This record gives sequence, structure tokens and C-alpha cells, in this order.
Amino acid sequence: MRRLNAKAPAVLGHLHSITTRVALQMEAPVFQSRLPSSSSFSLFSQIGAAGSQGKHSRGSGGFWISALAATAAAAFVFFVVCFLSRRSGRRFEIIIDGGSTGTRIHVFAYVIGQGGTPVLDLEATSTLKENPGLSAYADEPEMAGESLIGLLDFGREKVPRSQWGETKVRLMATAGLRLLEKRVQERILDSCRMALTASGFLFRSDWASVITGTDEGIYAWVAANYALGSLGGDPQHTTGIIELGGASAQVTFFSSEPLPSEFTYVLQFGKVTYNLYSHSFLHFGQNAAHEFFREFLSSRELKSDAISPAVESFRDPCTPRGYARSVESDKSWPYITGNFSECRSAVQMLLQRGKGDCPYRQCRLGSAFVPALEGKFLATENFFFTSKFFGLGPAALLSDFVAAGERFCGEDWMKLKRKYPSLEEDDLLRYCFSSAYIVALLHDGLGVALDDQRIVYANEVGSIPLDWALGSFLMLVVAAAAAETADSGQPNWISGEGRFSLLRALVVFVVVVAMGWLAARWKKPQLKTIYDLEKGRYIVTRVTR
Repeated sequence: MRRLNAKAPAVLGHLHSITTRVALQMEAPVFQSRLPSSSSFSLFSQIGAAGSQGKHSRGSGGFWISALAATAAAAFVFFVVCFLSRRSGRRFEIIIDGGSTGTRIHVFAYVIGQGGTPVLDLEATSTLKENPGLSAYADEPEMAGESLIGLLDFGREKVPRSQWGETKVRLMATAGLRLLEKRVQERILDSCRMALTASGFLFRSDWASVITGTDEGIYAWVAANYALGSLGGDPQHTTGIIELGGASAQVTFFSSEPLPSEFTYVLQFGKVTYNLYSHSFLHFGQNAAHEFFREFLSSRELKSDAISPAVESFRDPCTPRGYARSVESDKSWPYITGNFSECRSAVQMLLQRGKGDCPYRQCRLGSAFVPALEGKFLATENFFFTSKFFGLGPAALLSDFVAAGERFCGEDWMKLKRKYPSLEEDDLLRYCFSSAYIVALLHDGLGVALDDQRIVYANEVGSIPLDWALGSFLMLVVAAAAAETADSGQPNWISGEGRFSLLRALVVFVVVVAMGWLAARWKKPQLKTIYDLEKGRYIVTRVTR
């Protein structure tokens, strides 16, 4: 009995242990039904191990996730700042072109692009012209400033008021003022300076000046090659420009031959150096040449036998037939013949005045040296207006001008007036002379063949105007940007080269962070959390890959 009684506790203890395990096993399904599903448990397997593995998990994975998130946020902020800075970083510059036939204001809107080169905002760039030109105030120079009031009002409408004080305004007068005496020039400029000082824009006294013809030609060349996308590239692939203004004509192009120093201009743009030929032919503008031609006729320096040896009468071959002056008593008025070929011959004599005094090996126009033309050319201003009047395209040949001129000069004046009723009489009269002048200037003077296809007649490329004022604006802004960089010693991080350098650095950083995160994820052990029913707690175990 004693032995039986002695074994009883052991048996009871064993039965109690079995009963306990069975009870737990029966309750286990009920408990497990409250556990997270296996799909959502993976997240808790990283966080749920906080009691034993928390610090290790955050150190290896959490850091890289935080770094990647911070980098993405930084990239987003960077692009937002760049976008807003491009909009809010819009700047303005004003150039007033004091031309011979009118004064034109150019309001240039831009942002600084890569390399410090301005990028035009064409939608916000605008221009306005008012007549007459500043030279018309030669007898009343004090009134010249008042002619700018309407133009400056236009400028203030286009530039936000908050930017008036930082927007530079410059007045650059050209051939119209160059023809006047220095004393008269300065009086006109002084009057303009008073108006510019009171405009509210940023202005200095020396920003109102008369520019040289060479500068005018260089500015036009810069504008043309900027519009064509060749500025800053191979000099051999640049395009020359021939301007036919009202009072002067400019010829500028890259030349590979040695040039006299007075006709050479060395232009440095970026890392490229351009050796340019540039010269302005004063009095060779279309209007000035036409007026001089009329004086030439009335002075009878132009002998009739030089035009047509068989006729001894005093003739005007550059006016259409049938035109009659309103003042019939003027007996000095020549007999009108309206003949293109004779008009061209007369213009040739006009262009060769002074050639006997040529000090160079070759003078194509008057006594000025002009090398052989190289490359392609744009012919602008009155070249373009004349080709447009005759319905010729931008790629017209000089032979097309010859044919158009022959038809126009030989036409009856009354028929021409009926055909072009909207044109002023003085403007209509000039087109016979203009067609002959263009052929004589380009073919007989500069040596362009009648079937040469390298000249394009245009006043804009795409939507970019081929105006010397654009070239002056570009050179001034590029020079100012270079000076700012030199003074600070640092690029502009919001625009220009700095923006792209920072962008490259940010991209590299994002790649490095992403690679680090992937590497950490690959090396980090895969953990699995299970519930041990026997021990009554969670156990974290490593899973072999």
C-alpha cells in the first residue's frame, strides 16, 4: 500500500502534464486565429523584433530608407526651386535704337542659361518704333528727349514695376546721328539723357551714345549667328551679314585672309575667337543713296553719255515712266525714262566714287577695302523689304531682282499707283532705284554672281529678329554675367552652369544611396517570427536564403 501510495503523486503529476499540453493544444487554434496573417506579418517581423533585434534592424535598413527618402525630398525641392527661379529669375534689358528713319525701343526678356549665355523669352520680348528719327531734331535738339516719352511708357508697360529700378536702359544712335556735327549730336543726346534719367529705369549718362558703324555691323553679326545657333561654334560655319539701312550699309563676316587692321575686329565668345571683317559704308544706305543720286542728277555730274551715249538729254532712268512732278516750273528736273539697265549703270558710278583714292590692293566699294566674300550671308533690312515688295522669296537670286526691276521701272506710273494704292508716293517711287541699287551693290560691287544661292533675304530667323540691337544686348549681358562670376568666384547655383553641376551631383548621390540601400537589404538576415505554444511566447528565428 505504501508503495502504491508512493507512486500515486508521480502518476498524477504525469497525467497533469499531459492534460495541460492537450489543453494548450486545443486552445492553440483559437489563439492563433487572432494572430496577424502571414502577408502582414513580414512587416512586424522587422519591427516586432524590437525587444531583441530592434537596434540592429534600424541600423542596417532604417538608415538607408531614411536617407533615400530624404534624398528624394531634396530632389523634389531642388526641381521646384529651379522651376520657380526660372520664372521669378526673368530679367529685362532695354535697348533704344536711334536710327535714321525712326527710333525703336527693344524690351528684351531673358534668363541666364548655361555658360552665362542669355536665353530669350520671346513671349515677353517686345518692340515699338516711332517716327521720325533723332536726327530730325537737328534744328531743335532740346525736343529730342520728348520723342522718347511714348517709347519709355511702352517699356514701363512691359517690365514689372518691381523690376524698373534694376532694368538697364541704353540709347544707341546710329548713322542718322553720325551724319550730324558733334556739337549737335551731344545736344540731342543730352536731351535724351534727361528723359532716360526720369524714366524709372536704371540709367547712366554714358549709356546714351552714338555707336560706330563697325560696332553696328558686329552686333548684327552676333544677332544673326545667335539666331542660327552657330555663335560659339566653328568660325568657318558662321554666316556673314549685309545690312542695307537708311543712311548706311554694313558688311560683316568671318574672313580667313589677312586684313588691314582698321577693318579687323577680333571677337571672343566663350572659348572661340572670331577674326571678322567689318565696315560701315556711310551714305550707302538706301535712302541716303537715293537722295544723293537725285542731287547727282540735278548737279549734272552724271553725264548722260555715261548712261546712254546715243542720247544727249538730261535723263533720270530710275523713276518709272509717266511720273510728273507737281512743280512744273522746275526746269532742272531731268527727263524721266524709267530704264532699269540705265539706272543700274548710273548707280554703279555712284558706288565707285573715290575708288581712284584707294590705298589698298583692292577696293570694291568706293575707297574702302573689302575682301572676297566667304561663306553664306543674310541680307537684311531694305534688302528684305525690297524682296518682299516684289514678291520674291528669301532664297531669291539677283537675277530675280533684275527681272523684277526691269518690269517695275518700265511700267507706267499711273498703273503702278493703281496696283499699289496703299503705298505712299515717295515710297513707291524708290523701288525702281532700290532694285537697281541692290543688284549694283551686291553684284557689281561685292562680286556676288547673279545666280549665287548663298544669300538669304530675311529680317528674322524663326521668331528671332535679325536686329543689331539684339546683338548688342547679347554682348552686354554675356559680359555682365562673366564679370559677376569673376567677382564672386562661384557659378550661379540657381541658373547657368551651377544648376547643371548641382543636378549632376544630386543624381550621383541618389544612385549611391540607392545602391547602399539595396546592398544592406541583401546582406540583412531574413527573420521569421513564430509562436511557441509550449513556451508560451514569440520566437524570432533566421531563415536560410
